[in-house]
Amino acid sequence: MCPHDSHHDSPFEPRCCPACHGPESSAAGLTRRGFLGGLGTAAFGGVALSGLSWASVSAAGADVEPAPPRRPLVVKPILVYSTPSRRPKASWRSWGGIQTQDEANAEAARISAELDRLQKKADFPVTFLPLVAIRSERELEAAGDLATADTALIYPSGGWSGVFDVVAGMGKDMIVFCRHKSGPVYLWYEIISPRYLRKHTDRLAVEGMDFGDVVVDDQDEILWRLRALCGLHNTIGTRILAVGGPGGWSQPTDVIVDLVKNRWKLDIQTVTYADLGKLIGAARQDETAVARARRRTDEYLKIPNTTLETEKIFVENAFLLEEVFRGLMKEADCRAITVNSCMGTIMPVSETTACLPLMTLNDDGYLAFCESDFVVVPSGILMGNITGRPPFLHNPTYPHDGIITLAHCTAPRKMDGKTLEPVRIVTHYESDYGAAPKVDMRVGQKLTHVNPDFDAKHWVGLSSEIVDHPFLPICRSQIDVRFSCGDDVLAEKMVGFHWMTVYDDYLREVGYALKKIPIEFEVLE
Repeated sequence: MCPHDSHHDSPFEPRCCPACHGPESSAAGLTRRGFLGGLGTAAFGGVALSGLSWASVSAAGADVEPAPPRRPLVVKPILVYSTPSRRPKASWRSWGGIQTQDEANAEAARISAELDRLQKKADFPVTFLPLVAIRSERELEAAGDLATADTALIYPSGGWSGVFDVVAGMGKDMIVFCRHKSGPVYLWYEIISPRYLRKHTDRLAVEGMDFGDVVVDDQDEILWRLRALCGLHNTIGTRILAVGGPGGWSQPTDVIVDLVKNRWKLDIQTVTYADLGKLIGAARQDETAVARARRRTDEYLKIPNTTLETEKIFVENAFLLEEVFRGLMKEADCRAITVNSCMGTIMPVSETTACLPLMTLNDDGYLAFCESDFVVVPSGILMGNITGRPPFLHNPTYPHDGIITLAHCTAPRKMDGKTLEPVRIVTHYESDYGAAPKVDMRVGQKLTHVNPDFDAKHWVGLSSEIVDHPFLPICRSQIDVRFSCGDDVLAEKMVGFHWMTVYDDYLREVGYALKKIPIEFEVLE
């Protein structure tokens, strides 16, 4: 709760994410009643789904299928070379180990073999278009499939420098690979910085590319950059269903929606609680749907390391609600969903909480978030698309003694994208109602945390290790993590409110993707 709401007669409404306002007000000065009444309308930046019927939603949501896969990143490899002719008593060649057509052909074969190995090693979807080897702009223009690529992977062994400008002019991301010792040394190993990036000056002088886009020798350095770009290209323009409309923690909703539309081009589809209530009412009258929910409940509770500590009816209602969510996402043609007013409004509508459905959707590969907080939602979409794993949206606490507690009443079980962690199905904490997961994440597991700011300008990232998964009287899924920076550093650098967390270390991928937006990314070491 907010620190100043300590009086017994305080009107403060218990909330997982306190806005420091009474129940009848919001940060934007709207009444709570007026705010909830307006959720899901075009005024709040979403496109409302229309013509919904239980028949169509049920037909779409009855099959329990994994989420659609991420779109592959399409990469165009380009070898740039020259074949100079000897001239007597003259400087006739530049640096580099590729000076003849035979040497260029051998290099093309070497690159193709390396790309085959990258393709097999990639843990994200990526498609490499056929390598093109060029000596001039005309030859590049003949490679018509460059227009279909997301990213150009340029191998500048020598020759023409205009390839960078042509690719940049097409709005493509670029990664430049130079050889030092992994094969014939490249000319651009010498001159990529002074001649192109700095344009014969002392500072970066190009847009859309910087020093971090250059790789020397190391194929793994290419791979993680492509992973970041795959996540970015799957995030830009994401269509997401906002049940109850979009919002932003303690921020004016219209401001937050404008920010995410400008920065991330999100396509927010909305469904009102009035329409949701009608669909749930129809679902409850559908004996087949009710039987499916009961069957799925029984099957789920038989999964090893799954413990029920709330009323079973709450779980059955949760699976019925999840079927509605699945159907709505298919109707909206999206793989992401968020739920507004999940701390109260949805409970009387669904007679359970949204916590468990969001967990099971995340575990099936969807991106499912509570609270409709679009301050943090873009970071969750980005991290999910980079890693192929579900992120954990949560509240941070105050750092002390190198420890910070992170908690929320919903969390994925498949935090590694594969393995179901142990879970206790309990009530949602603040309401002591419904079905919420207490997921016991792995002690010793390395984590990546991203903390977005309210202005979408400066995000903070840090890594940590899980040291405990306690059961304090707070949000149910909770972890104590140990971080490496100082307590005072983290306390001073924290921005916004909610964080997103994924298993393992992806800080460099997140930072690489964010610079393309651009959003500053400060990593706390």
